[in-house]
Amino acid sequence: MSLQQDYNEKIVPALEKSLKTTNAHCIPRLLSVHINVGIGSAVSSGRDPEEIVANIAAITGQKPMISKSTKAISNFKLRINMPVGVTVTLRGARMYGFIDKLVNIVFPRVRDFRGIPLKSFDGNGNYSIGIKEHTVFPEIESEDVSKIHGVQITIKTSAEDDATALELLKALGFPFKKEVVKDAA
Repeated sequence: MSLQQDYNEKIVPALEKSLKTTNAHCIPRLLSVHINVGIGSAVSSGRDPEEIVANIAAITGQKPMISKSTKAISNFKLRINMPVGVTVTLRGARMYGFIDKLVNIVFPRVRDFRGIPLKSFDGNGNYSIGIKEHTVFPEIESEDVSKIHGVQITIKTSAEDDATALELLKALGFPFKKEVVKDAA
């Protein structure tokens, strides 16, 4: 069963009970997933950014867009229209497939993984995750990689606040760190 079917059949009724609402439109849902990689250092060192573009295309199943600079900043050796980033926005079935892969395959492959932090919410119900090595994704062959780069993932939800978004992400299976309560004594 796919994560999208699981969300519609099991997670929505569970969230209706836990959030104490009867209106199905009040239940939070995933809107989009944004994947970003900065390529400024690769371009400034003379490397071709096409390897990073190919990696992100393999990870997401969708061709990424290359972001270009709009200003020239001499201290950073940045010129106008120089490539500075690679970005992809996933929605619909690809989004649910990526979230399923992230939770069930990628997180267990991260070295010394102890859960994702609770403090990465932005206050509006969106959550950001930074992965230091892109080689944890199953589509990337570690032997073929010339240089390791990080991946920034932002999950946009329809939740109004962080507590509601946390309930949604926990229901989707995200492995959050356990809160450690320190003794006041």
